[in-house]
Amino acid sequence: MTKSASTSTPSLTRRMALATGAGALAMPALIGRATPVRAAAPMLGVSAPTFRRVQLGSFEVTTLLDGTRPADGPHPIFGEDQSAEAVQALMAENKLPETRALFYFTPTIVNTGSELVLFDAGLGGDAGSLVSQLDAAGYTPDQIDIVVITHMHPDHIGGLMRDGAATFPNARYVTGQVEYDFWSAEDRLSGPTERVATLVQSNVVPLADQMTFLGDGDDVVSGITAVGAFGHTPGHMTFMIESDGQQILIWADTANHFVASIQRPDWHVRFDMDKEAAAETRKRLFDMAATDAVAVIGYHMPFPAIGYIMRTADSWRWEPLSYQLSAG
Repeated sequence: MTKSASTSTPSLTRRMALATGAGALAMPALIGRATPVRAAAPMLGVSAPTFRRVQLGSFEVTTLLDGTRPADGPHPIFGEDQSAEAVQALMAENKLPETRALFYFTPTIVNTGSELVLFDAGLGGDAGSLVSQLDAAGYTPDQIDIVVITHMHPDHIGGLMRDGAATFPNARYVTGQVEYDFWSAEDRLSGPTERVATLVQSNVVPLADQMTFLGDGDDVVSGITAVGAFGHTPGHMTFMIESDGQQILIWADTANHFVASIQRPDWHVRFDMDKEAAAETRKRLFDMAATDAVAVIGYHMPFPAIGYIMRTADSWRWEPLSYQLSAG
């Protein structure tokens, strides 16, 4: 027994030495000779999805990324009445660039099962890509039954016409009476309103015969109700979408930056025509959305532009959608 044990020990020691010593040292060289040299993979550039479809009761809701636009900012576009340092500090606190911003433009389609309803028509021209994004999402312009215009700033009505013809040839149109009356008036064609009013004359007024005008509380169709949200423009409208007890608020341009406008709703925004009224509208709709846990679609929120408003100790914050509205 003793002899057998003593003669087996050297054999085990040699095997261990081979595994941990010379043999192990030789392996990297062998591997190096067997592995082919590969060129580095090419850079492919930044990419992002261009549509997102969710389920809301028996409705399907699809957001479409018409385009993005980088710009200096967010100050003084946001926090126009604040110092640049104050706005930059808020950006830094939220891990965002202090002097650069990215703006999103996001029309929405609601399929009720009997109507295909498009909210806003995008930038149009070379800047927009709405028709392409419709195609990617499985729709064509001639399928659109209703186009809802939340307000008449160029990034919402630019895509209504292409080459002088209606982009959505089979649609009827819905917009706020106050908004239409303001922008279509002849005296808007001069002064600070000239640029927008001129586009309204070319892109909106020719569709007036196919247009329904509504006010706060009026229905577009069953399950889609107008909610007045004046301030950004004189007749700016938002829309509550409801199906089988679930709700989404399409708030258009109520808030245009997911940090500056939501965490600091009182800060002035350059594009708000009545800045105090716009601030009051923000706080009213934020309070409603947070209290009722209503999902929100914001035209300028980071794509896919769907999220929730959450209360903080002294304000609100934007919480992006995860899987709350996924079917099943």
